[in-house]
Amino acid sequence: MGKRNRNEHEHADSDGSDNADGSDNDDDDGNNTTNQSNKLTEASSTSSTKQKKIRKLKLTATEDFNAKLQKRGIVYLARIPPRMGPSKVKTLLSDFGPISRIYLAEEDKSIRKKRRKAGGSGGKRYTEGWVEFESKKVAKLVGETLNMSRVANQKGSIHYDDLWNIKYLKGFKWSHLTEKVAYERRVREQKLRVEMMEVRRENALYMAQVEAGKKLDHIEERRKKRKGKGDGDDGGSTEEGLPKKIRSIRQKKPFEGESSATAKSAILGSLI
Repeated sequence: MGKRNRNEHEHADSDGSDNADGSDNDDDDGNNTTNQSNKLTEASSTSSTKQKKIRKLKLTATEDFNAKLQKRGIVYLARIPPRMGPSKVKTLLSDFGPISRIYLAEEDKSIRKKRRKAGGSGGKRYTEGWVEFESKKVAKLVGETLNMSRVANQKGSIHYDDLWNIKYLKGFKWSHLTEKVAYERRVREQKLRVEMMEVRRENALYMAQVEAGKKLDHIEERRKKRKGKGDGDDGGSTEEGLPKKIRSIRQKKPFEGESSATAKSAILGSLI
């Protein structure tokens, strides 16, 4: 009995120590999870603060930018020589002053395809352009001096025979150009939409006519079949292959060879 009690006490002590160790481990795990959750919340808070940070423009900066825009001037190029792109135009005109923006309008793709079919060059060409200088004085000077002058003074240049067709646009801003381009794009999209609707309408009309033609052909085939069946009968058929209907009407036979008086006397004699 004494040994049994001693063993029971030892088992109880060992179980108590194990429970204590387990509780310590649970406390450590709880601390780790809380630390991780705290780190996640801190990371999320820092990311949210980073996302919330939006760069705000100061009033003075916007005023300075608007003042710079007011000082700029724009020239219009009514013709762009072949083999000349935006980079070439910028290098030629930047000798007079710094250029802020440039825009060249591309030619229509259909014109390019026609030129390529005719044996011409298939390179990209431009029809007109706008160049914005940082100074109105420079833009005005360029419009006055370069108009109707040679593009290149060297005889070996490909642009030696080309002339500048350039004009300074007074009071014209770059925002006007963007509005113009957006308006032309809307008009082009609307025109394309109308053309697509017209094509769909014509296609629907054509399909309706095809269906009507098929129906007429089917009716004609049925008529021919009926006509063929009618020709095989003994006769009495219509052109459409339907048999004729013969109506029979009963009629009274008239008295022939005797007058009405003799007929009456004959009838009386037969009665007597």
